[in-house]
Amino acid sequence: MNLSRFFLPMRELIPIFDRQAGLLCESAQLLCDMQLTLDPSQWKHKFNDIRTNEHQGDAMLTEFREEQRTLPLRTGVRRELSTIAMALDDALDVLKDAANALNIYNPAKIDQQLQELTRIILEEAYAIKAIFPLLKDIKKNVSAIVLQADRVTELEHDADEAYEAYVGYIFSQEPDLREMTKYKNLAELYEKATDTEKRVSDCIRILLMRYDG
Repeated sequence: MNLSRFFLPMRELIPIFDRQAGLLCESAQLLCDMQLTLDPSQWKHKFNDIRTNEHQGDAMLTEFREEQRTLPLRTGVRRELSTIAMALDDALDVLKDAANALNIYNPAKIDQQLQELTRIILEEAYAIKAIFPLLKDIKKNVSAIVLQADRVTELEHDADEAYEAYVGYIFSQEPDLREMTKYKNLAELYEKATDTEKRVSDCIRILLMRYDG
């Protein structure tokens, strides 16, 4: 049975998803910008902006839940939509934690590899944001949605490889154990951010499977 008619009420929630994804893109860009300076005052300023985005994301999640309760959705569809909203919120939380870690650790330098990891975070965020307008017509846009989800998966794999290479690099090249620990912990948080973003696209894939069911 084609379930397309059961997805029609979902369109009411797409603007909230899109705004969540917009916050994710803004926060990812701010995190990227933080890698381009060693000025703690700029780190703090940009972290405050990311924290504000995270707070706004919490409010949007509440808005999503309130709006969803008013819609006639099948139980399975309702559950999958909730997992997407919560995954987006989790991704914002991790970006906030990553930005805060930079403030806390106050590293002596920011290697190009860390900059590369945050670039991947940003590219994943934009790929995710590109998906939500396509959900307005799932039947028409399945291939385009899958293409963006595949892009997120590819980027997450790139992040895994970049993280592993960077850890090997700092263990062999960084003589200061304290600084090495800072760099490793930052890289772990950035790599975790790419994982949480992939979780968003994975949840969207599950929604597509339910549609085709």
